[in-house]
Amino acid sequence: MHFEQANAIVTGAVSGLGLAVAEHLVAAGGQVALLDVDAQRGAAVVKRLGNRACYIETDVTNEAQVDHALATAKDTLGSITLVVNCAGIAPSHRVLAREGLMATSEFERVIKINLIGSFCVCRAAAHNMQHNLPDGPDGERGVIINTASIAAFEGQIGQAAYAASKGGIVSLALPLAREFARVGIRVLTIAPGLFETPMFETLPQQAREALKEATPFPHRLGQAQEFARLVHHIYENPLLNGSVIRLDGALRMPAK
Repeated sequence: MHFEQANAIVTGAVSGLGLAVAEHLVAAGGQVALLDVDAQRGAAVVKRLGNRACYIETDVTNEAQVDHALATAKDTLGSITLVVNCAGIAPSHRVLAREGLMATSEFERVIKINLIGSFCVCRAAAHNMQHNLPDGPDGERGVIINTASIAAFEGQIGQAAYAASKGGIVSLALPLAREFARVGIRVLTIAPGLFETPMFETLPQQAREALKEATPFPHRLGQAQEFARLVHHIYENPLLNGSVIRLDGALRMPAK
């Protein structure tokens, strides 16, 4: 499949990695539906990207909203051939914190947005993609890319909920790829390291500087455009399937 012909859904699409994917796709000639909860930013992004982009306000944890959003996107774009799940949150809470014990409800909130939200979109995406006409010699019908984190493998202190949610996303890749293989849908996961995104900017300055020094090579933070370029390659390389790709400059996170 060719990236410039992709009809894509991107969640968490009005900032950070999701926005970079949407921008890269439109620049290549594709179409994209931006799914997010920030309608004001969504309208601004669509105005900038032009008529090959549309915004659909969507809470990824709400199954009915997700199903409606993908049906709307399919009607607008003509088909859905690519889904990139970037919606998520990255809170840092110790279980045994000075201010008290971490509430189970906070753990549940992170799992619901990051993991269950990604699954909710995957199921609706596969349902729509299975009806696409097969493309190319391998008969592909679509590609689903989820976003995990290297925290899935090396979660730091304070990341119990976040690491668990991203570990679940890592574990989704292979069983979904195996199940969807019969209808020609590939499923992959990207596990980014430290990237220059609005989520990273919420950290204290001292913590940001220390983390910038941690990546072996290249000795810097990742750029969102580099994530988007990996999405581009995955879409056009049919042998990539069921895998988790670390995009981290050889970074292995310490305990804290």
